[in-house]
Amino acid sequence: MGDTVDVAVPRKGRPLEAVLSAVADAAGVSDLADDVVSTLRFEKAATKGRTDPEGTVYDRLASYSTVGEPTEPDYTLFRDDRAGMPRRIVFDSVTIPLGDVDLRLIGREEPFRALRKHEVALGFDSADLVLEEVVTLRPDPLSSLSAINDRIDPRDTDVRVVSGLGDTIHHTLLGTPGTVGDAALDRAFVADYEGPFCIAPRLERLVEAILGTDAIDGLEFVYPEEGREEEAAIAETGLGAYITVTGSTAREHGLLIGEKLFPSETVLLESVAETTPATNAVADLLVGEAETLVAAE
Repeated sequence: MGDTVDVAVPRKGRPLEAVLSAVADAAGVSDLADDVVSTLRFEKAATKGRTDPEGTVYDRLASYSTVGEPTEPDYTLFRDDRAGMPRRIVFDSVTIPLGDVDLRLIGREEPFRALRKHEVALGFDSADLVLEEVVTLRPDPLSSLSAINDRIDPRDTDVRVVSGLGDTIHHTLLGTPGTVGDAALDRAFVADYEGPFCIAPRLERLVEAILGTDAIDGLEFVYPEEGREEEAAIAETGLGAYITVTGSTAREHGLLIGEKLFPSETVLLESVAETTPATNAVADLLVGEAETLVAAE
């Protein structure tokens, strides 16, 4: 085995699946990626009570994990925040030969913060978290991945976006016909609007970044009640922003689908201070010449 490059990755969910797809393409390990994805989807269903698996969560963890075999996926337990706080099986680690190096994927709750603390040189996380934590807020909106690095203060962090993985869904404007009327539901409409604007909790900074500070002047951020669908809360409020895929749920609530504000996408991140020829080679192999490639400073 060659030099080992550690890469922090999400422990579960769509971002991890996007990472595994990219790794499968680069390293030819589609069977391994499919095995991890199917295992975690099954465990998600078990945590939500959608299936009744045999044995305890500890029994299943023992059957999945392969201690002492780094090239086989290993798993761990995570305390889920659902009612009753059940333990959920999530991804822990696996080592994969990739070109002249060995790629070790390490599951983290927040990979971006592992890079900020210089624990690893490379990691994958949601672009949303970068917006929520480090981008500078400006009067004009942030509307693309390619503009993120320009808004990161080098005095705050040396982490930069390298590329998106293309698993794109969008933060989108949603509004009721009674609020929007005959106007176009876009950033210009929001800039002229004053009143309540419904968003998911704790996303104020992200929304301020993608709308721009000029546009949010006059907005009153409101939030869905716990357990309530965001689309239903926006329909009651009249205007808001939420991540949409097909928009079908929004339409079911009588909402108009407006401008796509920003791509919510899994991105490859690098800590510029920690990069080496080996980490650069891994980054090139994982993202290649992707259209969303953003040159690190």
